[in-house]
Amino acid sequence: MLARTMKMADAAGRQDYYTVRRAIEYLTKRYREQPEIDAVAAAAGTDPRRLNELFRRWCGLTPKAFLQAVTLDNAKKLLAQSPNILEASYELGLSGPGRLHDLFVVHEAMSPGEWKTGGEGLEIRYGFHPSPFGTALVMATPRGLCGLAFSDPGKENAALKDMRARWKNASYREDSAATADIAARIFQSDRWQPDTPLRVVLIGTDFEVRVWQTLLKVPLGHAATYSDVARKIGKEKAARAVGAAVGKNPISFVVPCHRIVGTNGALTGYHWGLTRKRAMLGWEQARLIG
Repeated sequence: MLARTMKMADAAGRQDYYTVRRAIEYLTKRYREQPEIDAVAAAAGTDPRRLNELFRRWCGLTPKAFLQAVTLDNAKKLLAQSPNILEASYELGLSGPGRLHDLFVVHEAMSPGEWKTGGEGLEIRYGFHPSPFGTALVMATPRGLCGLAFSDPGKENAALKDMRARWKNASYREDSAATADIAARIFQSDRWQPDTPLRVVLIGTDFEVRVWQTLLKVPLGHAATYSDVARKIGKEKAARAVGAAVGKNPISFVVPCHRIVGTNGALTGYHWGLTRKRAMLGWEQARLIG
């Protein structure tokens, strides 16, 4: 009975996200018009009252407040501190909600040899789990979380194929029971605890790993540009290469590549969809306010 109840709750949560997603897509296209709630609700296939309730339950913001959180003007404000944000140490930088995720993640990198073999000899267990941003594909090795991807309904296999191509010679085993606790710790902010940090394993080239490690320094509620990251790793002229490494980040959300934006504050592309990127930024704004 409990399992059935949890399954129904998971299904309801996924449906909530997809209703919100339709609203976000509409807001993204029409944000300059500042559309009224009636029009947004109609586009999302629901009524205004339910949409307001749904947004509040989903991320703690009204649709209007969410729209303000992901506008270009707001992104520009977040960027104002980006060089200093990357330079700040944990001790001198932000504290409290501003660091939430980042302080509670410990990471290590696999050796270049392990990466060059395409993950040969590495066992990766994976499972699909509900999340605030659609179905999440969680992948883990005995050393920690190594992959986090997202999919829309009916596209789970495509997400798995995408991720498996990154480490072609690894062995893969579906084991949702083994990844369920990791999924819960990623998406339930009350479980972000400094005394039990989430272990993350970065599998990539030396350059990619340096970029991904730098992404972890961008706090929740802030943003940085590709050029900021390039300067931080001592490769000022490598913004394009940094962009490619950001796009290859295998641990979405936890390693926050969604906090990287264009030099003018524009929300640039995202491997798992620009709408999902907007959803993540709005959701994080609510965590910061709350």
